[in-house]
Amino acid sequence: MSLTEAVQRFIKNGSQVALGGFTVSRNPMAVAYEIIRQNIKDLHIVCHSQGQSFDILVGAGCVKRVELAYGANGRFASTCVRFRKAVERGDIEVEDYSNNQMSLRFLAGSLSIPFIPSKSGFETDLLHKEGFSTEMRSHRKVARKKFAEMTDPFDSDGGKVVLLPALQPDVALVHAQYVGDDGTVRIKGLTFADIEQAKAADAVIVTCEEIVPKSFIRLDPDQNSLPPFLIDAVVRLPYGAHPTACRLFYDYDAKHLNMYRYMARDDAGFRKYLDEWVLGVANHEEYLDKIGGSGLMTIKADPVIGYRPGLDRR
Repeated sequence: MSLTEAVQRFIKNGSQVALGGFTVSRNPMAVAYEIIRQNIKDLHIVCHSQGQSFDILVGAGCVKRVELAYGANGRFASTCVRFRKAVERGDIEVEDYSNNQMSLRFLAGSLSIPFIPSKSGFETDLLHKEGFSTEMRSHRKVARKKFAEMTDPFDSDGGKVVLLPALQPDVALVHAQYVGDDGTVRIKGLTFADIEQAKAADAVIVTCEEIVPKSFIRLDPDQNSLPPFLIDAVVRLPYGAHPTACRLFYDYDAKHLNMYRYMARDDAGFRKYLDEWVLGVANHEEYLDKIGGSGLMTIKADPVIGYRPGLDRR
């Protein structure tokens, strides 16, 4: 279906949305831009370690609540620029877990179990400080507790384990390299927490670089990531992760990410960025036209090694 239809059908005000990808790799950028264009608000974002799509949704005022391990844009921002400003201003509600803990929470959701035990976090402030208030924990899709502790029933020494609440988002957003015309999804390279997020979610929107015949996707079944029955919407969007990278197709756009970092430093500059690159283009095709063919060719990946050799990453 079209990107407009997919967002209209599955993402509403107040939805809990899981963002796939990692910092500057395979972010669902085109979907994030469309969410902003449709003026969807009060989103509850849950993610492992997110970057550009997360930051622009926060900056655009689409996000009310966040649960994450961290938000950063690699060397371009050790903490996402607009996310940091929103936290400092108290504009969003934030609960933080470790990378391991967020991964386990999505795994629990994918297994349809209410919580999952872990040994992780006992010597950190993650188990001593909470970002969500007691009142906030009465909201839909917010766990009644950040965590719980119990004695390990299999430990004769009475050791403790942390119980982490499962995450089952309303919708998961994934950008993949290939989707078969039957809906089978193939993610090349690191999958991060995308597979667990998709299995845990009520609905899954997949944007992709290419839609390929089912006969092709079946040639190497061990390379496939998600089966068709889990997928609710498929949208073909070449460069749908730009300015982040998509292995085998294109590298991250350092020039664009540097421009964003500079413009996002203050409110006026960020608003100018939104007006020019998100609200000022009607759709993904116009966005690509604005970048231009020469700009896209500079980040085109080597199809064997998966990234752009010699790319100026400064």
